[in-house]
Amino acid sequence: MKRIMVVAGGPLQVFLVQKTKEMGCYVLNTSMEPDSPCFQYADLFHAADVLDIDKQLSIARGFKPDAVITDQSDLSVRTVAYVCEKLGLRGIGIKYAELFTNKFLMREFCRKNNVTCPDYCLCTNIEEAKRFLDKHEKIIIKPLDGQASKGVQTISSFNDLKMHFIDTLNFSRTDHAIIAEEFIEGTEFTVEGIKTFDKHISLAVSQKEHYKSYPNVASCLLFSHTSRAFDYFRLKEQNNTIVESMGLPFGLTHAEYIVKNNDFYLIEIAARGGGGHISSKIVPFMSGVQNNELLVKMALGERIVASDVIIDKYYENKKCVLEFFNFKPGLVESINMTPLLSSENVLEYALNLKSGESIGNPSDDTKRPGYYIAGASNNDELNTIRNAIRAGVVVNYA
Repeated sequence: MKRIMVVAGGPLQVFLVQKTKEMGCYVLNTSMEPDSPCFQYADLFHAADVLDIDKQLSIARGFKPDAVITDQSDLSVRTVAYVCEKLGLRGIGIKYAELFTNKFLMREFCRKNNVTCPDYCLCTNIEEAKRFLDKHEKIIIKPLDGQASKGVQTISSFNDLKMHFIDTLNFSRTDHAIIAEEFIEGTEFTVEGIKTFDKHISLAVSQKEHYKSYPNVASCLLFSHTSRAFDYFRLKEQNNTIVESMGLPFGLTHAEYIVKNNDFYLIEIAARGGGGHISSKIVPFMSGVQNNELLVKMALGERIVASDVIIDKYYENKKCVLEFFNFKPGLVESINMTPLLSSENVLEYALNLKSGESIGNPSDDTKRPGYYIAGASNNDELNTIRNAIRAGVVVNYA
């Protein structure tokens, strides 16, 4: 029986632990929270911060795994690469873990390899950021290696910069710096993929929408294989080329792009599946590809090639939505969840609210009050489902 160590144990990793168990493996899960939802599915578990690489390595040495994996967690990517290197297991390597998690290294790669991306500047102090703002008039500032949109701010004035610079800086973990990028106006996309032994395959594309009051926080991702307005085939091919040129040995990928003047600008790319159950629920629904299962096999050393990853024509018309609720702020008395419970088209949902709790503003990804994932065979069917959920999922305020 193969022994698998899964690093990170939040709700987004539950499917990975379950899938690994279904494959007949003996599973150890590590998570910072002592009541991690993954612990009830794993054979063994340890409470350990995913950023504490020495403790994670110590746990791994005691467990003697055949593979160490993670998914949907940027913070765990480097830890997994480190543990694999130290134990001589198949991993992506620390070099590539850094390239796919550090936004400055990612941008430097783009510049050297003629990958279309926003202009950028590494800033260790507010004066450097101000000079970049003076150059572009409107910019985005980001932590070098954060996740969940924490610390990401749109800056239009020096007052904005003074208000947000330190907060953004504090979310950078490995270096005392931030990255400032030119603001690009345009439609935003995500591309989900998998890197096999020989090629990268882009499996699903979404068009993103954002909260009007918080434009850096996504409110909806609408997945489709085609678009009347945008060339998804070109976007997927561009994404494949970029991942292959970056040298990722294997694994799942999640990329974000913005289109401007018919050019797709790479915003960022990650060596893990998309969060919000994108890699665990949406990618299999849209493509039929069991990417978490393939991730386990590749980590164990199985030689998965592009011909093993085939999207059947059955999936060509599939539509899917990951939509985040936008309830008004207030004190919750009760929530009507009937449409989520009764629809067979709902693949997953979560409401981060209970009676007596307050709804706040979605200032970063973790502040969103909840979401649902729904799949359908065509746009009309999906729109009917979305309208029913929007009308039926109602918060009653105290």
